[in-house]
Amino acid sequence: MQRRKFTSVVLTSTAAGLSTPWALAFDLSETDAASGVRAALERGAEAAVSLLGRADGFLSNPQVRIGLPGVLKDAARLLRATGQGRRIDELETAMNRAAEAAVPEARTLLVSTVKRLSVEDAKRLVTGGDNSVTQFFADKTREPLSQKFLPIVTRATQRVSLAAKYNAVASKASGLGLLRGQDANIESYVTGKALDGLFLMIGEEERKIRQDPVGTGSAILKRVFAR
Repeated sequence: MQRRKFTSVVLTSTAAGLSTPWALAFDLSETDAASGVRAALERGAEAAVSLLGRADGFLSNPQVRIGLPGVLKDAARLLRATGQGRRIDELETAMNRAAEAAVPEARTLLVSTVKRLSVEDAKRLVTGGDNSVTQFFADKTREPLSQKFLPIVTRATQRVSLAAKYNAVASKASGLGLLRGQDANIESYVTGKALDGLFLMIGEEERKIRQDPVGTGSAILKRVFAR
């Protein structure tokens, strides 16, 4: 099969006498573009799932560690001051363990999304912004992943009696306008935070690929993303 070629052009403004290059053009086969973006997606997905879907993947990572939201965080400080810090630690640990248990379930859906990538998607993502590959993943998978994560998170948090107390207090706080509605339920809150962490780590991997495609050791990533 003959491989068609496409030329991508990235324009920057020359207004006000800016001297930065106005165009960057390169020839790249559609096959290479699709292969390169798929490789980037797979690498980002595998890196994120491996990093987060293990013990302490969330709990020990300050970038994604799940703490109590909003007004409940302030309440936790008061509880710690009154000697109830252990209970808060137990709840926060349980939330992070729930996220760590859920993340491995993302692998299958992320991989199937990679395989369904169209040539048109690939062409758009190659010349997109620093997080265009990650945003593609988020747009395609956040909702179905939320449905996969929620029952896992629910089972994990049900093992902690404090989860029911969280929901009771959070519900009152939400009713008073002190907490966002989606944060008033511990299962929904942790599910959302788990997905935020997953896509954040995929984004970190994408930036690494775009900034140093040669350093990935992948010939196709070097060809597609090197400038």
